[in-house]
Amino acid sequence: MTDPFTLSMILIAVLALFGVSVGLAMFSGSLLYLIMKDAVLPRGFDPSIGPEQMLQGLFNGYTLLAIPLFILAADIMNIGSLADRLLRFCQALVGRFRGGLGHVNVVSSVIFSGMSGSAVADAVGMGKIVIGLMTRDGKYSPAYAAAITAATATVGPIIPPSIPMVLYALVSDQSVGYLFAAGMAPGLLMAFMMGLVNYLVARRRGFPVDDAVPASELPRVTKEAFPALMLPVILLGGIYGGVMTPTEAAAVAAAYALMISVILYRSVSFKAFWETLRAGSRSAGSIGVLIGGSITFNYVITREDVPDQLAMLLASLDLSPMGFLLAVNLLLLLLGCVIEGGAIILIVIPILIPSVQAMGIDLVHFGVVAVVNAMIGLITPPYGLLLFIVSNVTKEPVGKIIKEVWPFIIALFAALAVITFVPDFVLWFPRLIGYQG
Repeated sequence: MTDPFTLSMILIAVLALFGVSVGLAMFSGSLLYLIMKDAVLPRGFDPSIGPEQMLQGLFNGYTLLAIPLFILAADIMNIGSLADRLLRFCQALVGRFRGGLGHVNVVSSVIFSGMSGSAVADAVGMGKIVIGLMTRDGKYSPAYAAAITAATATVGPIIPPSIPMVLYALVSDQSVGYLFAAGMAPGLLMAFMMGLVNYLVARRRGFPVDDAVPASELPRVTKEAFPALMLPVILLGGIYGGVMTPTEAAAVAAAYALMISVILYRSVSFKAFWETLRAGSRSAGSIGVLIGGSITFNYVITREDVPDQLAMLLASLDLSPMGFLLAVNLLLLLLGCVIEGGAIILIVIPILIPSVQAMGIDLVHFGVVAVVNAMIGLITPPYGLLLFIVSNVTKEPVGKIIKEVWPFIIALFAALAVITFVPDFVLWFPRLIGYQG
């Protein structure tokens, strides 16, 4: 008789290849495993364990409530005029340099990432506006505008808040607040590296220098953007000041974005808000299915002792902690070419965590390494979700965008090397606010 675990893995792979949601595929494979085990060991397994594990994991995961709330906050900012005002502010800051709109793209992603926590929200919202500016009058090719937009959107889930960090906290039992803090310096490093690439490309291709915003206009532009700029301050100040949990901060972010969009800027109609709620519910629902399926599948993996077997295999290889991290980076980067980032965090990372602990690697540091790998996977072919999103915005073939995105991928690899092999660079800020790791 074929091994139930092998059959469940085959079923998951087949369903995923035929376009079934990864979450539903994992739940179906897990249920097949439990049914087959119940047939062999009727007293040891019960198929109802699958739904029970999923429901317990979802109901006990209070932190998971932050995900739909961060999605709602990002969507509200996209339908209101917040994104436009933030973009004008960024243009006033860095638009005057050669390749200025490319720098605006980078800076706007850094600022927007302090509000949304999602790479997709960054690319769809702020990215769509910046692409329009860059391609207007033929200043930049659509392929380059799309490539830099996709690349800079990867910063969104690294600088706090971060939906992938919340998912990692779920599977690793680490503090969301410390994970958010650990993402600050790496996110800024990634943004700096992409700004450097844009500067070098602008010099080589002779990109235009945009008209500088007069100094007299800067106070007005800053004043218009100030309420939006205060959102990350309120969000992170509340978390690290001990006033709010990350979940409460997500609720505050959504309420604040709605308040300033409706009352102060008067830029959101009831119809637009209703459509935002519907779209946000669909996005949150798809993430919920992925989480539920992963919780059930992780139970199966645990029953099969996969983490322990992997830990024994790695121990036999006698890898150093740095060697282990290098191997993990290669594994995650390869998986990122074909698997969505959230699935990597929820499926692969739980298998690796026992080995990470056995190696003495800090789990907060490892979380940042894992999430950065998952975000780079969003722009690596052939899957590259962000590549398809910006391709849809610009109507450029994905192949052309891939040619333009490689310099940014290389820059992100360089940033990943620093993040991986210099743990103190990642952990200095969490330690500053009380982390003992």
